[in-house]
Amino acid sequence: MPALQSSLCIANQTPISHQLNAGSATTQLAAKPKSILHDHPLYQSTHKSLSLQFKEKVLCLEIMGVDSGKALSLNPSLHSASLDSIQSIISFLHSKGIHQKDFPRIFGMCPKILTSDIRTELKPVFNFLSQDLKVPDHDFRKVVNKCPRLLSSSARDQLKPCLFYLQRLGFENLANLAYQDTVLLVSNVENTLMPKLRFLENIGFSRNEAVGMVLRCPALFTFSVENNFKPKFEYFKVEMKGKLQELKEFPQYFAFSLEKRIKPRHMEVVQSGIDIPLSVMLKSKDEEFQEMLRQGD
Repeated sequence: MPALQSSLCIANQTPISHQLNAGSATTQLAAKPKSILHDHPLYQSTHKSLSLQFKEKVLCLEIMGVDSGKALSLNPSLHSASLDSIQSIISFLHSKGIHQKDFPRIFGMCPKILTSDIRTELKPVFNFLSQDLKVPDHDFRKVVNKCPRLLSSSARDQLKPCLFYLQRLGFENLANLAYQDTVLLVSNVENTLMPKLRFLENIGFSRNEAVGMVLRCPALFTFSVENNFKPKFEYFKVEMKGKLQELKEFPQYFAFSLEKRIKPRHMEVVQSGIDIPLSVMLKSKDEEFQEMLRQGD
């Protein structure tokens, strides 16, 4: 299969149409286990009107491990994109250190990349990684695999403004932003990041305290206000009768599951009648937690 991948999806190789005409691609695909490939137009006589170029494109995506149906649905521009343009993007990403085996996840998450403009869209992203985030060339692959959405984001309109905002808040460690908290860079400042800070301020924290919490636990910027912050804070305030100081010291509280971790642990603590700090109650392993409860009896 690797030989087929290189011939179908890498630029400057034998065109697929030559292979199909010679029957070689069909022969090699025959050995492939039944998969979604058999549901595509290439295998359906009812779709004979589809062009050979479109069938080649479907084959290219499927053999790379990309769900072509999903990709074409999420990125309608793929319908009119030429196979040559797709091959050019693949070759460009190869030149930046991205491996063939990375493509299913990258293109599966962001099929928009397959129709990106290399000069105006992709190159600026890698320039951003190099110049703004100080990522060495040999680490491009690590960063892109951490967050494929980087490649579908505008360096000028999205990545740079977001980095500027995060740095103003106090995110000074570029390495952390590049290798750990990369998803923050593809967040919308006004619609995603700012509302999280406003919520923390609205429940009683000062601006500095709220900022300090997200600096200690950057994941707070990735949680939904409606589905995470509100229900967990409501339980903390009403049922646990907790104090804001506890959340200030342990903002990771919002990272734990309300139904699977917070509620069960809290109810067991209440039943045992012992006092356990919030962080210890949630972070301890099951065996450690049960041991603490036994010692309190």
